[in-house]
Amino acid sequence: MVRSWALAVAGIGVLAIAAPQLAQAQDVEAFYKGKTINLLIGSNVGGGYDAYGRLVARYMGKYIPGKPVVVPSNMGGAGGNVVSNYVYAVAPKDGTAIAATSAGSLLDPLLGDKSALKHDPLKFQYLGSANNEVFTCIVRKDAPVQSFADALKSEVVLGVSGGTTHDMPRALMNVLGAKFKMIAGYPGTREVTLAMDKGEVQGLCGMGYTSILSQRPDWFREGSPVRVLAQETIKGDPDLDKAGVPLTMSFAKTEEQKTILSIVYAQGVFTRPFVMAPEVPKERFAALSKAFLQALADPDLIADATRQGLTVTALAGDELEAMIRKIYATPPDVVEKVRKAIAAQ
Repeated sequence: MVRSWALAVAGIGVLAIAAPQLAQAQDVEAFYKGKTINLLIGSNVGGGYDAYGRLVARYMGKYIPGKPVVVPSNMGGAGGNVVSNYVYAVAPKDGTAIAATSAGSLLDPLLGDKSALKHDPLKFQYLGSANNEVFTCIVRKDAPVQSFADALKSEVVLGVSGGTTHDMPRALMNVLGAKFKMIAGYPGTREVTLAMDKGEVQGLCGMGYTSILSQRPDWFREGSPVRVLAQETIKGDPDLDKAGVPLTMSFAKTEEQKTILSIVYAQGVFTRPFVMAPEVPKERFAALSKAFLQALADPDLIADATRQGLTVTALAGDELEAMIRKIYATPPDVVEKVRKAIAAQ
């Protein structure tokens, strides 16, 4: 009798805990049923960010309660800051807007000019990142340099579309003394690669290796018109390591130079971040966080990515947020040195 009473009380306790959770799940499903989620991609059509944003959009909806339609659209500009600003300050805060932004836009409020920035990366809610990346410096084979060491002596004209294509070569100029002439104004990396084809510019730095493999597989075939000068990363890609492509870090002469480059390259760990506004209800955000990781583990998504030459490396939102918080806790004197390293002179 006593045991039966105890079991009954325990059962009531379980129901008391489960009931609110069940109600929340039902509320989330009811909210998203028949809805459209706008997945806003912080780049123009055809680039790496676009490819990953559309990849996630194709598969994420089936894992969200209520099965909403996830519609990708492009909102390029300012290296991902346009879409980050929009989702943070303007877009609906009800859970129907996601930003597929750049890693650089999450660091710009710390390292860049804050005057045009309306977002606070310490307040975003993070779904996670779809891959990590090894960034590269690539030039046409007819460029006046044959190696990265040559680029420390002879000028190379680079195309720039913002984000990593600005910050990384700028850091190489200011920290290592690379002789780059940077031509800004290109909407995205796709436009920079086309400019390289036309001979408008001689190369670009700060573009991810997997993105290049996806967009320009012809660059890695026999008779390629380009060469990879260096890897802009803390740890190199196995294929590029095997090909003897050096790390720019290996040209650093002091620990301070290595520290500055390490912070600039940290964004390679969370290259394709997906974020939501701080005000999105927690239960809806939790449902989308789970759906994001489920989508990235979907065999059909992985097969789709493989066909496009994309590499999927899922990073959970809480891990991404922890990385952002750690970077923002960098001592102010070090931050100032990094800020100067990526600033235009």
